[in-house]
This record gives sequence, C-alpha cells and structure tokens, in this order.
Amino acid sequence: MKTSTIYKKSKKLPADFTVLKKGSSNKKLGYTVTSKKWRGKKIYSLTLVERETCPTSCHHWDDCYGNNMPFAHRFTTEGLTDKIEDELQTLIKKHPKGIVVRLHVLGDFYSYEYIAFWNMMLLKYPTLSIFGYTALDEGTQEADYIMRLNELFSDRCLVRFSRSKEHNEQPHAYYAAEESFSGKHFDCPEQSGKLPSCASCGLCWMSPRTVRFLTH
Repeated sequence: MKTSTIYKKSKKLPADFTVLKKGSSNKKLGYTVTSKKWRGKKIYSLTLVERETCPTSCHHWDDCYGNNMPFAHRFTTEGLTDKIEDELQTLIKKHPKGIVVRLHVLGDFYSYEYIAFWNMMLLKYPTLSIFGYTALDEGTQEADYIMRLNELFSDRCLVRFSRSKEHNEQPHAYYAAEESFSGKHFDCPEQSGKLPSCASCGLCWMSPRTVRFLTH
C-alpha cells in the first residue's frame, strides 16, 4: 500500500519555500472573495503531503487527487506550523480585510496538536478565515476538535468531512459527498460551470448543506 505521494521529488521543506500560495495560482480557487460572506478577503491555499498526513481510512487513499498533480509542491510537517504562523502574520498585515486559507489542497489534519494550532491562529488573528475538507473519522478526538472549531468560529471556519451524508444530526458536522450521493445536497457550482471559482461562490463556507463533487 502506498504510504506517501507518488511524486517524491515534489516534497518540500517549509523553511525553503512560501507555503501559503495565492489562490490566483489555482483557477478553481480564485483570489479575491466576491461572495456575500468573507467578501474582499484574499484566498491562500496550503498543500501537504498526501497519505503521509491523511488517515488510512480515506476512501480515496489509492486514487488520491494528488496522483494527477505531479508538479504541486507538497510541504512536509517539519517546521510547518512555525512557517505558517510567520506567513500569516505578514499576510494579515498586508490585507486589511483579512485572508481565507483553504485547507488542504492535498493532505489532511495530521495530529490533534496541528488542529490546536489552527485554533490558536483563529484566536490570534480575528480577520483569518479557514475552510476545507477532512477524511478524519467521526467519533475520534481529532474529529470532535474539528467540529468544535466549526462551532467556536462559526463565522470564520467551516471544515467538511468527506462523507456521503446529509447535514442533520450534529449541528457543526458538515459534509462533502461523492458524485453518487442522492441525499439533500448542492452540487459544486465551480465544477458544474455555473461559477468560475470558489472565491465567487462561497457556498462551501456559507451553506450547512452537503456539497456534492464530481468524482475526480
């Protein structure tokens, strides 16, 4: 079984590069948020090493999206949080309206301490917002912490679990479903061509409903 990215040379040390990349470098993301919520904020993204930071229960373990991204820089966890915090400090000063960090283009929340780091960053920087997806199993300590972040920072944090489920039982558990899901959902407007980017849409951080993605 694969235990890391198949593109070993793409693994980078955070100390040697900029780890938070402008959303303008990713057509899907976009850069300046124009949706109602978080309007005017700038989007940045973080990419980690797939599989190394992911739970083995991820249903895309073998057919990971990263298998189609040979040129992406994947950052290791060595010195990662220190580098992220340095860059956040600079970006928050640069952008008065704040920034949005997309977690994680590849990779996942790899430890309880790492989730706690984002808790601290949200506390420290009131104009910081985050959104993303996780393959963590519900019922774990780490998943519970994710839901607590969604609750404590409901105006600035929405992390979805990669599960084909409807949002109903737990108020701060949100989901991202596969293409075959037939429950209550909305289809990703960027994937369907209705909107050009996440920055112009914002539904993933505004709507509690399950988002359904086309299979990659």
